[in-house]
Amino acid sequence: MTQFDLPLGWPEELGDDDFLVSPANAQAVQQLERWATWPVMAALIVGPRKSGRTLLARVFSAKTGAAIIDNAESVAEADIFHAWNQAQALHKPLVIVADAAPPEWPVRLPDLRSRLGATPVLRIDLPDDALVHDLLAHLLERRRLDARPEVIRWLARRIERSYVAILMVVEALEQESWRRGSGRLSIPVAKATLMAHKLLIEVP
Repeated sequence: MTQFDLPLGWPEELGDDDFLVSPANAQAVQQLERWATWPVMAALIVGPRKSGRTLLARVFSAKTGAAIIDNAESVAEADIFHAWNQAQALHKPLVIVADAAPPEWPVRLPDLRSRLGATPVLRIDLPDDALVHDLLAHLLERRRLDARPEVIRWLARRIERSYVAILMVVEALEQESWRRGSGRLSIPVAKATLMAHKLLIEVP
């Protein structure tokens, strides 16, 4: 697992978690590295909520000065249309962050729909096994929770494969550590916490 700042030399001080690269998002990262070859000066970053798509856009913007439209489905279509046109006129990249690309994202404005149809789509997939493990380790460390490798491996095999679930698990474990007055995590503590929050899945 690598961090996104290595190939591009982008700044680390973004005030957020480092963006971890895995097969689930590597193609999106590579497409951002080659932004000068995009057919238009805009790209759609799409993927599940809490997948790091906004952080990825922010890292890209810090390097290139790109404009960002986040949660695009909730933004007025006319505003996106004008931002897209401005990006072409200024030859300055625009990154549009959304849950999904059209037609899954129903765009009513015909001119915007045609422009988005010409815009490259950078997809972030559900986390693979390696990314589940590394995100757990990274987030637990950021919360100053002491989880040994065997605890992280145990957790990674027993939670839902989604970014939201990973965050819910970390938050539940943090709350339990406050309650117990100790940041040390063990498998019995992790199991009891996940069961109490209905976050534990059965392993075949």
